[in-house]
Amino acid sequence: MRLNVPIQLRWSDLDAYGHVNNASMLKILEEARVFAFWVDGDVSAPDQAAWSTAVIDASPTTRTKSVISRQEIEYVRSMPYIRQPIDVQLWIGHLGGASLDVYYEIKSPIGVEPQVTFVKASTTLVLVDAETDRPRRILPFEREAWEPYLDEPLTFRRRD
Repeated sequence: MRLNVPIQLRWSDLDAYGHVNNASMLKILEEARVFAFWVDGDVSAPDQAAWSTAVIDASPTTRTKSVISRQEIEYVRSMPYIRQPIDVQLWIGHLGGASLDVYYEIKSPIGVEPQVTFVKASTTLVLVDAETDRPRRILPFEREAWEPYLDEPLTFRRRD
């Protein structure tokens, strides 16, 4: 199963060529990831999260940091400025002991036919204990929230 996160483009996301800049793509992925996985407040009460997957504490007193250890982006086609929120689909391709691989497809807005894929991407996140700066295990309630979104990883084009 995938999450569909609507993200509004900003005019400043465009570059001189009139399409969304590659650096802005990283921000778009970040916005979707934060919306889907982070909650601001008490994570011991995940039922208060906006989404069932939003279980990582993002408050200033958090005991967990999330660290990106790897990212990959494949640009399928250039994305122009679009007024309606774009559809960022994301899911988990691998759920490890202390890390997870988040996969994304950035598409044209839901309801716009045909829906076009602009970007495929992946991010590996490692959960780190804020006190020790060491990886920490994914907690049972986090795993339970994320397992329904476990699906096949994306395949990227090979380079020779």
